[in-house]
Amino acid sequence: MDRLQSMEIFVRVVDLGGFTAAAKEFDISATMVGKHVQALEQRLGVRLLNRTTRRQGLTEAGRMYYQRCRQALAEVEAADASVDILRNAPRGELRISAPVSFGANQLSPALTGFLQTFPEINVALHLNDRVVDLVEDGYDAVIRIGKLNDSGLIARPLRPYRMLLCASPAYLARRGTPQLPTDLPHHECMDFLRWETEHTWRMFGESGEIQVQVPARLTINNGQALRNAALAGFGIVMQSEAVLADDLACGRLVQLLPDFTPPARPMHLIYQADRQPTPKLSEFINFMLAHFGG
Repeated sequence: MDRLQSMEIFVRVVDLGGFTAAAKEFDISATMVGKHVQALEQRLGVRLLNRTTRRQGLTEAGRMYYQRCRQALAEVEAADASVDILRNAPRGELRISAPVSFGANQLSPALTGFLQTFPEINVALHLNDRVVDLVEDGYDAVIRIGKLNDSGLIARPLRPYRMLLCASPAYLARRGTPQLPTDLPHHECMDFLRWETEHTWRMFGESGEIQVQVPARLTINNGQALRNAALAGFGIVMQSEAVLADDLACGRLVQLLPDFTPPARPMHLIYQADRQPTPKLSEFINFMLAHFGG
């Protein structure tokens, strides 16, 4: 069997979670997929997958081999793409990771236009608020919100992620409208779930930075869930403008303390620096800078 094809099939078995899904993608039988994996195991002399009747799981050797196969296949794709660069023909699949709120509210609607412009490009968009490893997890690019560590990757700045305070009209009718940041400790405040136990909100006014420790009886690790709790009238939330914009425009939520601005969070597009970007990645970079740069 062709070793490169077997490696590609093995990687997709892991990515898709089973032989049947990989067989459908390659238009072959699940039995043939199993033979490709077995051929690799026989060649290497180790078991790559622990198989049960319901699922397959990577062995320790399988995890190591999977990561190496991904890197090797990426280099093969880059070699093929070097010809495509001359032909200027973006094609293939882009694996992108983005934070949940930004990806759901801003990136995914904009991506439809990108895909219409480049009909030979497919996008697999993974939404996750954890910090993923671009190289080990096999992404072409990731969007990251917050402070960056020096990782040796290329980081292109995007428009900062603006934050707002808001609450529902029902909550404000029941508890009153805060006039100053110092009023917030007397209100129900909902916060994003973090590792630290104290919930301190930072804002900037005419006199400079103000820090207020707020009570947070409800903490959630998802911006949409916090928005829904605010719509239900539970309390005050600090969330991104992207999540709240439609509700503010329709009056379902009301912006609070407009003279005191929470600090915007930096946002970057990150991709590898050690090879020429493929045409599909180059076009995605241009798209992101055009739509979300500045």
